[in-house]
Amino acid sequence: MKLRIFLRNTGLMYDNTIWGFPYQMSGTLAAILGGAAGALVLVGIIVLFIWFYLSRHRSVSRTSETGSSDPSIQVGRHVGVELSSVRETRRFQMDELSLATKNFSDNNLIGQGKFGEVYKGLLHDGMLVAIKKRLGAPTQEFIEEVHYLSPIQHRNLVTLLGYCQENNLQFLIYDYIPNGSVSAHLYGTAQHPREKLEFKHRLSIALGAAKGLAYLHSLSPRLVHKDFKTANVLVDENFIAKVADAGLRNFLGRFNNNNAGSSSQAAAADEIFLAPEVKEFGRFSEKSDVYSYGVFLLELVSGREATDVPSSESSQNLVEWVQNFQENSNVGSMIDGRMGNRFTAEGMEELIELIIQLVQVSSDRRPLMNYVVMQLDKILEKEMSLTTVMGEGTPNVILGSQLFKASK
Repeated sequence: MKLRIFLRNTGLMYDNTIWGFPYQMSGTLAAILGGAAGALVLVGIIVLFIWFYLSRHRSVSRTSETGSSDPSIQVGRHVGVELSSVRETRRFQMDELSLATKNFSDNNLIGQGKFGEVYKGLLHDGMLVAIKKRLGAPTQEFIEEVHYLSPIQHRNLVTLLGYCQENNLQFLIYDYIPNGSVSAHLYGTAQHPREKLEFKHRLSIALGAAKGLAYLHSLSPRLVHKDFKTANVLVDENFIAKVADAGLRNFLGRFNNNNAGSSSQAAAADEIFLAPEVKEFGRFSEKSDVYSYGVFLLELVSGREATDVPSSESSQNLVEWVQNFQENSNVGSMIDGRMGNRFTAEGMEELIELIIQLVQVSSDRRPLMNYVVMQLDKILEKEMSLTTVMGEGTPNVILGSQLFKASK
């Protein structure tokens, strides 16, 4: 009787037939069919369970535009948990780093950052690296932070290769980016004279940096840069932008201690990149990165540090001037004259309008980085099509000189 009910409920039996055949069977046959049906149900349950388990636990590697992201990034940071990665996080030996930098020779010293001294090094396998060195007692938190950040790879990010902790020293080892920072090209250094970058080149650098920052914000959990500035955007030999020092503030501790040991001038230059909510409350977010990016974009267009004033008639710095921008403002006073007229008025106006959105005092009024990438892509594509003759590569310049008038 139970078998009859089961067969009816499963649709196998209808009007005393099984799949169209009359229902006449012995007790043995009924038992066999009942056991088979039960086995089928059990197999189905097992298959369903296996499918559910695999769907919840399988690893899915995400490929970025030109790099890859390891699934361990999606997990987040957990104390005491070793994160696996496609490229294993490397623990360097002190002897190896000393040999790579010729015992940390001053000739290999290429900079001084918030983390400490930065050296150029040549590893035994021929790879060029940038080595950041500072005093610091060994900690497990330092290692966990490296394991969290090193799997993050993208064409527009500088890759953290590994670390070393020995003799009360801490080291971070990065890919070496040969062409220096954007700030060095804009303002000049002993190693890099000021560059005459065309508007299209600056747009391309801006777009690359925006993609790198947007990628950080797309991770799960999201990674906020917290120290985005012009000096932290590097360019390689092909002038492809690489965002550096992502997550470095996590190594340096609390916000209030980050500028310890910095000169007042350097601290002021860094502070102007910080969003109002960071200065007031120490509250970092994707929107505070957006604000910092807006200041970077302003420096890229003006060719000057954002702490400068746009003209002798103004007492405001460049950021304040943009935040209080009026329709009759002299746009030309903030544009880098080294670009000449090799840009379109439309492209420059659209870029300035974007900058105004990015440096809004209210974080709610700032767009997300994905939107910034989309807008810059449109501006650059339009600029390329309007200022270059197809098939010739010679400029067909639509003058932007009207932007240098006192009013629109």
